[in-house]
Amino acid sequence: MSIVSSDAFSVEKHVAVAAVRRACLVTCTVFNQLVRDRTDTLSKEDESPVTVGDYAAQAVINTILKKAFPKDHIVGEEGADALREESNTRLKERVVALATNALKEDLINGGESQWGLGAQDELSSAAMLNAIDEGNDTGGSNKRMWTVDPIDGTKGFLRGGQYAVCLSLIVNSRVELGVIGCPNLPTDPAHPGGEKGCVFIAVRGQGAHQITLSGNGAVKLPYFHSEKSYVLQSEEAKHTNVPLIRRVSEELHLSEWGMDSQAKYCCLARGEGAVYLRMPAPTTGDKKPYEERIWDHAPGSILVEEAGGKITNSEGAPLQFGLGRGMGENRGFVATIDEGLHGRVVSAIKRAQLVEDATEAKSTP
Repeated sequence: MSIVSSDAFSVEKHVAVAAVRRACLVTCTVFNQLVRDRTDTLSKEDESPVTVGDYAAQAVINTILKKAFPKDHIVGEEGADALREESNTRLKERVVALATNALKEDLINGGESQWGLGAQDELSSAAMLNAIDEGNDTGGSNKRMWTVDPIDGTKGFLRGGQYAVCLSLIVNSRVELGVIGCPNLPTDPAHPGGEKGCVFIAVRGQGAHQITLSGNGAVKLPYFHSEKSYVLQSEEAKHTNVPLIRRVSEELHLSEWGMDSQAKYCCLARGEGAVYLRMPAPTTGDKKPYEERIWDHAPGSILVEEAGGKITNSEGAPLQFGLGRGMGENRGFVATIDEGLHGRVVSAIKRAQLVEDATEAKSTP
């Protein structure tokens, strides 16, 4: 596939694919180290694991983006404050080494080396940490900004399952470009035991495509037809409203398929699933509902749309990417590869939520 073309956002697409592929190189390199040595894992306040790969991958992506587009804003998941703590000196050194090696790697198929570092170039530790912190932008409605999720699905990453390196470009609140790297996803759904490693690319008005992680085998999405109709959902039950999704699945005669990360969007876009539901688990007491972040859905949303599908919140309203780092109050998101199915899913969700609300009302003293 020729990444460079005369189409709109062609340079941005080229740079984004280069950044994601290099970041995937980092995550693949660090995986075996994490399996052998789990001491290089921090914990976020929400108890999800953050690894050295998270930091190194974001350092790689942000370095490339700022080199190519110095005036652009970046909204990233990670900050580098923890790496500046003396107790994490060893972790910082490994992050810098991994990111530097990935930026120097001479990747084939696309000439991406121009977006990395020269063979003799070095970035200091301070420069690398500052690159990570470039992702601290607050977001907003009237700017050109990139969203970065260096390892989406960290638990899947740690157990050798599905995870994704996710990047998008948002211009004045509209997602224009999305690139998602899935190192552990089979390149051919018909042969799940075969080659693994995919990159999914979507540009507004130009369709969606899949290439291999090595840069070969361009395929326009969707291209696969599953014999079963699946509802794709989170692998982690505690992140999901399991009873509600089950009601919707049963009403629409769909099978459930749990998976980590935005790889779900990728599987939906290429035709492996019929529906993707993101229905957060209900909260109790004074705990506020989780607010989805723009980096969690911007890349996947344009991938689904450019593959011919539709995505909205659970009430059928468009997704909002200009509210800041978060996406406002929502009771979930629904994406379908068949636009005609979308309305049926939204209606089924509303009925399931009515049942849920009635049950909750009865149980409240």
